[in-house]
Amino acid sequence: MTRLVECVPNFSEGRRREVVDELVRTITGVTGVQFLDSEMDADHNRSVVTFAGEPEPVAEAAFRAVQRAAELIDLNHHTGQHPRMGATDVVPFVPVEGLALDDCAALARATGARIGSELGIPVFLYEAAATRPDRVSLADVRRGQFEGLREAIGKDPARAPDFGPPRIHSTAGATAVGARRFLVAFNANLATGDVRVAKAVAAAIRERNGGLKNVRALGFSIENGRRAQVSMNLVDTEATPIHRVLALVRSEAGRHGVMLSGCEVVGLVPEAALLDAAEHTLQLEEFRRDQVLELRLRRPPLTGATSLDGFMDAVAEGTPTPGGGTVAAMAGAIASALAVMVANLTLGKKKHAGVEAEFSRLKQRAQGLRAELVRLARQDSEAFEGVLRARRLPGGMQDLVAARDRAVALAELEATRVPLRTAEACVEVAELAAEAARSGNPAAATDAGVASRLAVAAGEGALLNVKINLKSLPAGADKNDIEKALPRLEQALVAAARSCSEAVHAVMDA
Repeated sequence: MTRLVECVPNFSEGRRREVVDELVRTITGVTGVQFLDSEMDADHNRSVVTFAGEPEPVAEAAFRAVQRAAELIDLNHHTGQHPRMGATDVVPFVPVEGLALDDCAALARATGARIGSELGIPVFLYEAAATRPDRVSLADVRRGQFEGLREAIGKDPARAPDFGPPRIHSTAGATAVGARRFLVAFNANLATGDVRVAKAVAAAIRERNGGLKNVRALGFSIENGRRAQVSMNLVDTEATPIHRVLALVRSEAGRHGVMLSGCEVVGLVPEAALLDAAEHTLQLEEFRRDQVLELRLRRPPLTGATSLDGFMDAVAEGTPTPGGGTVAAMAGAIASALAVMVANLTLGKKKHAGVEAEFSRLKQRAQGLRAELVRLARQDSEAFEGVLRARRLPGGMQDLVAARDRAVALAELEATRVPLRTAEACVEVAELAAEAARSGNPAAATDAGVASRLAVAAGEGALLNVKINLKSLPAGADKNDIEKALPRLEQALVAAARSCSEAVHAVMDA
């Protein structure tokens, strides 16, 4: 399995391009590392570099970057708006694929230990890698910044580093190394030079002061005092989306008679976070993410032309669709293709001339079932996505609640009917496979057996989806009809499996 980790070190240099370029060269010089982005901010005098790859090369690149930054950056001569305590201020590891947050915490500890022992830079672990509850928050770790830490370290036991010497590095300061989930660095610029407004807004919106959850915020002066900025880290944009944060920033700034002049995203941002903001701002109703052209191109609707790798990748993604019902339908379609293969190996053979007409009909029907099951695979995903959309409809007032309940009921009924049709089609495929095993080319009897077993498994899987969705349906004629169909289909699958198995074993024992 691929293991991908992202690393986003922040360096205390945002004014000398040649230094940042050298840090990027150091990182990209490690084989196996994919450089993604770099950002420089002169007001903050800070740069952010983003790269990713397997854990080992990413950790090596992070270490080399810390080492090179210690050679190029002297904090004794550093000034900027952003708090900092080190030439490499923070080194966060973020899980992307095939790793858990705990894995990244272990990677952070190993990298931090190496920085402390080999470079003589004190290291403080934070967020998921923290060894103490008072160091989970980066703001607490960085309290006092370079100058304050220089006085406290070695004297105050509370400021003892996790790794490295109990004294500040004379030029490189100290470094925070940690593990966290993906965050969005988002800045709101105000149409005022009064930094007091930015600080007041930041205090009102950040979680620590009782504001929005998952929001860290500070107020800064930028552009030589011409504008003020609310600089934010949004640590969970699914729970607290950008548009909600921006609305509160705008409201709080308005209380001081100040408007927003613009916003910035620093570094990379998840596609979903921007789509959330677009849906809200445009007030889109019944909008589906796959209406975005680029998303549709990356994940086109399921058809017979979909590659096997593409389908498996889509199934493996951490999304509800395509799920078990879709996979069941596709398995049924593969089973029908095997039935067609047996028919083709039978047709045109002199010794099987007596079943020519019968197998022509079998082939035609199996081909039709294959196309039907591929359609059902697509419809299964669409039906479940319809349920999710219906559940997201607004509630509140009685008429809105009633409308949402009706929409949910209709969507859940369709999500039950689709796998029911899949199971019916799979029964027919299994029966065709049994017929192919009895009367077709004996050399392909076991292929017919595989088709039967696959079709039966697909049908049983589809019925599992029917049963779980049936629980959500209100009592009524539709639910009664579906419930009556279940035992009939289950019995038909058992009978088809037994019939095909007997035919295959008869051929094998002959």
